[in-house]
Amino acid sequence: MPRYDFRTPRLFVDASLAPAATFALTPDQINYLVNVLRRRAGDGVLVFNGRDGEWQAVLALEGRKRVSLAVTEQTRPQPPCGDLHYLFAPLKAARLDYMVQKAVEMGATRLQPVLTRHSQAERVNLQRMRANAIEAAEQCGILHLPDLGEPMDLGSAVAALEPSRLLVFCDEDAEVKDPVAALAAAQPRGTRTPLAVLIGPEGGFSEEERAVIMRLPRTVRLSLGPRILRADTAAVAALAVVGAVIGDWQ
Repeated sequence: MPRYDFRTPRLFVDASLAPAATFALTPDQINYLVNVLRRRAGDGVLVFNGRDGEWQAVLALEGRKRVSLAVTEQTRPQPPCGDLHYLFAPLKAARLDYMVQKAVEMGATRLQPVLTRHSQAERVNLQRMRANAIEAAEQCGILHLPDLGEPMDLGSAVAALEPSRLLVFCDEDAEVKDPVAALAAAQPRGTRTPLAVLIGPEGGFSEEERAVIMRLPRTVRLSLGPRILRADTAAVAALAVVGAVIGDWQ
């Protein structure tokens, strides 16, 4: 059996999953399966809830407004969850949507909005963030959904990090220009430790904010190369290099 089945639709559901379980779908899920994908009674659907692994289910139509799924067998067990927190200054809606989706694809297990002096947006729609996280997980075969933190000021957010968690502080003014070397020096290859990645606003961090961050016991401050990146691009770049050098890509 292939590791992932990308030809069968995948849905995140809140219901518990076990053999012979049945549950009704939401109106949005019904519209997606029946009207968009043109699925019919007896067609297969893959379902997951972030706890019980992935399961094969069969579609049952009970009129146009009621559709249910009957669970048949497990296709993948729930894998161990990683431990990667992604802290970010909020962006405006469309770019925040992109950032959330990419962070989920890159393995972030917690998304924490952080308010800084130069943040572009002060308000964060957590319901919209959750919808984007679910969409990314459904499309990419991911079985975990990240925790979503309420927005916090920078000082409170970094103070909440456990002393054992390694914080990768991405700062365009950092003297370290080789992020791979900086990460490799911070953690021996093959070891595993709780990680956090911090991306600031496009206006950058203030000197006071830099001082607060650098007082943490385990912080590696690095630049992401010779070019200034937009915050959503920096998210992908930072999470990729962290995953490759000290994360779960090893």
